[in-house]
Amino acid sequence: MSWQYCGNQIKLWRARAGVSREDLAAEARYSYESLRSMEAGRRKPSPHLLQVADEMCDAKGILVAGVQFLKPEKYPHFAEDYMRYEAEAVVIHWYETLLIPGLLQTEETARTLLHANWPPLDDDTIEERVTARLERQEVLKTQTKSFNFLIGEAALRNPLASEVVHKCQLLHLLAVGSARHIVIQVVPGSGAHTGLNGPFILLDSDEHQRLAYEEGQAMGLLHSDPGKVSLLSQRHAMILQRALSPEASAEFIGKLAEDL
Repeated sequence: MSWQYCGNQIKLWRARAGVSREDLAAEARYSYESLRSMEAGRRKPSPHLLQVADEMCDAKGILVAGVQFLKPEKYPHFAEDYMRYEAEAVVIHWYETLLIPGLLQTEETARTLLHANWPPLDDDTIEERVTARLERQEVLKTQTKSFNFLIGEAALRNPLASEVVHKCQLLHLLAVGSARHIVIQVVPGSGAHTGLNGPFILLDSDEHQRLAYEEGQAMGLLHSDPGKVSLLSQRHAMILQRALSPEASAEFIGKLAEDL
């Protein structure tokens, strides 16, 4: 929406000032089609274009002021509420089927996943989100909080990029999991179980409130309804019964790393 708004403002100010699209494109050194895409919000209007348009259209800084609203978002909009509760939670139970949990991803893993996003993210957004993901991991250093991760075997066996990057990711899991307040357990991939229905996260606050979060392709749901939270808590307990012990999990992950 910010792209569309800023692009439309450029178009309106240009029309008001009697500046043609061809003239603005030439002055800003963009192709006609590139400028058209930015005015339509299909491409992000650049700070350079806003500056040039502001001067040519005598917008007196109004167009340039739009730059601050074009900064990349740290998180998808549907995950913003979850991020706030994640930072405040005292206990986190995280179950993943096909991916390494975000709090445990190396920079290379995070970058690889963001590069695979569709529609594609621009470079600035990728860098902003990689940085944000790594900043979130600072919470793992808080020893008065508890973190429990259940990771599906498929996620541990799938090199998202190169084997070197994947080995670094596996070794990172072993290093992080050595902390006494962090537990990482592997969920074997054979057989049918309730965890195959998808990942979810349980969050416990210092006020003894439990929330649950589910995330899909283009949406995230933060549950506070006791019935839904209870159901996901029951499923978590059932998945936990299938998981390897922390010690056996570390041995399993270590063996995978050795084989790479």
